[in-house]
Amino acid sequence: MGFIVALLSMLLMSALGAALVLTTTSETLIASNFRESLDGQYAADAALQRATDDLAVIADWNSVLGGLTQSTFVDGPPSGVRTLADGFNLDLDRSRNLLNCRKPASCTQSDLNAVTSERPWGANNPNWRLFAYGRLSSWLPASDSPQYVVVLVADDPAENDDDPMQDGIDATNPGAGTIQLRAEAFGPRGVHQVIGTTLTRIGTPRAVRVLSWRLLSHP
Repeated sequence: MGFIVALLSMLLMSALGAALVLTTTSETLIASNFRESLDGQYAADAALQRATDDLAVIADWNSVLGGLTQSTFVDGPPSGVRTLADGFNLDLDRSRNLLNCRKPASCTQSDLNAVTSERPWGANNPNWRLFAYGRLSSWLPASDSPQYVVVLVADDPAENDDDPMQDGIDATNPGAGTIQLRAEAFGPRGVHQVIGTTLTRIGTPRAVRVLSWRLLSHP
């Protein structure tokens, strides 16, 4: 009888020990994910600030919307696959296509102009272009962040010129001198943070103002 009681006590203690280990492991993972998530948000915000600074000194935003001018923060052509810090791959083309037409393959003009609940502007639908992209640590050497950041730009859909490749110059155009920015940060364990903003020129070509800032997604 004593042997059985001792055995049951050992089993109970083993179960309690296992539960404690699992709880500690879970809390460690939760804390780690929260840290990476917060790091991703800061990384996306930093990339957004860098892109804003670059856009402020570009006199012609049409060259940006057309994909001819990029930020000084790039790690190669605006296409292809990038390997993230945890070994996973990020396909820049696929990511951009999904944003523009919800398809991993290239978007046709009819895809871009399609009216949907998320893109209800038809011919004025944003045509997102890669503007800045690379590892955050390559731009901020003092940072040990593993985040890979991407900033895309697009015309303001409030425009009525039916040309998302051109920034409206007519004074009657409600979106003249205004563009959208979308910053994304990709980190370990699937962390993906997205921040969106709207940027407009004020006064001189080198003066810009952020009209809005919004956290668009959580991991």
